[in-house]
Amino acid sequence: MMTITYETGDGLYVNITNRCSNSCDFCIRKLGPGAYGSDSLWLDREPTVDEITESILARDLTKYAELVFCGYGEPTERIDDMIEVARRVKAVHPMKIRVNTNGHARLLHPGKDVTSIFEGAIDIVSISLNTANAADYQKVCHSRFGEAAYDALIKFAGDVRPYVSEVLLSVVRGSIPDEDIEICRTIADKVGVTLRVRDLIK
Repeated sequence: MMTITYETGDGLYVNITNRCSNSCDFCIRKLGPGAYGSDSLWLDREPTVDEITESILARDLTKYAELVFCGYGEPTERIDDMIEVARRVKAVHPMKIRVNTNGHARLLHPGKDVTSIFEGAIDIVSISLNTANAADYQKVCHSRFGEAAYDALIKFAGDVRPYVSEVLLSVVRGSIPDEDIEICRTIADKVGVTLRVRDLIK
């Protein structure tokens, strides 16, 4: 049976795809089949919008502080489906919804509106910045879009900010030098978002 939803802390996490435009050196899916004690997050196939919605609504949503689109893939690979599910959930239960993303939505869907569609559906967007420059990003994240991915994710952060309550750029302490974290903080400040420093999972 596919694991579509799983619990982490006080959040309910949603696993909708295994596709990703990156292959980051420190990605949690390289450590095993699941995350934080979940069953395997490798999908036999991508679940439908109805299946995702049913898996979420089968839970007691009052137990969770937030719903998080974050599994073993990049959720904006299925951006329309993700937004549709979020809207369906909010119609039933007014919970906070977050997306953990690599910020490549505009590269994944060229010519598509990938920012204003978040309005009213998503509350928090957390984008993995990971490094202080494009060259280092490509060395550790191995994006199929090359170094262009870095500037694209920063631009996405600034562009989506008017449509959601909070935008975060995140880095992993222990995966980059401490001095680079401060450079990343400056980058976040320039686009008017918050830098979140996460601890490396070992």
